[in-house]
Amino acid sequence: MPSFKPVIALSRGLDVLRIVNQEKLATVGSIHKATGLDKATVVRMLETLESQGYVMRDPERAAYAPTGRTLLLSQGYDRHLWIGSVADPILQEVRDQVGWPVDIALFDRDAMIISQTLQERGSVFFVRRRPGFRIPVLTTSLGRAYLAFCSDGERRTIVARLAAIPGPSTELARQPEHLARAIEEIRGRGYALTDPSYSHEMFDDKVWAIGVPVRNEHTVFAAINVMLLHSAMTEEAGIGQFLEPLQRTAARIAAELTARSAATS
Repeated sequence: MPSFKPVIALSRGLDVLRIVNQEKLATVGSIHKATGLDKATVVRMLETLESQGYVMRDPERAAYAPTGRTLLLSQGYDRHLWIGSVADPILQEVRDQVGWPVDIALFDRDAMIISQTLQERGSVFFVRRRPGFRIPVLTTSLGRAYLAFCSDGERRTIVARLAAIPGPSTELARQPEHLARAIEEIRGRGYALTDPSYSHEMFDDKVWAIGVPVRNEHTVFAAINVMLLHSAMTEEAGIGQFLEPLQRTAARIAAELTARSAATS
């Protein structure tokens, strides 16, 4: 028996977080139904969890989803590693086909987090980005592909959070008209490219990438890319050669993630 009375507020907060995690997109009403807590308490718990970065509100659907920060509560499970493990054999195939490095990354609060990266052994042209490596949203092909195809509500939340972070990598979040045009262009063509500023900062202008979303009808799980050298291939040639294989790969990974998620839900 414990030597003290449980902290009721903490217990309620954990109950709310558990339901959000289980439902993946929970409303005040669904949490109220699952926990029996009155709605005012549910809202207070959700706002506290949001302020601490454990849940994210989707204003379009008045619902809440868990963020990557919840992974800090578990040493035995890590979503970005799980996605990486599911995607790995498929990425191995496409990497062998295209002969260039490929990455998969998912969004985590204010950045993209690398789930898996595959490149030729001994390659000296690319920075090795291990699982867990964080990269910007607005200047990378992975981040731009994810942002363009996620829900409008999630996009607004992401952009608002990025706009509050000073620095050149988030400047686009403070330029709504420019960002809206960029999103529209990416959605229209179905892929995103690396911003030249990121290529300059990280790769001395030598590297560029094509990114596409990993998604099913309802969910954007992540984004994948292929990284190329400017000296070896123009953007026009790279898009013509690799976009279709990249999109097919993204569809295969999304189907596998959908099936795995359904099997464990």
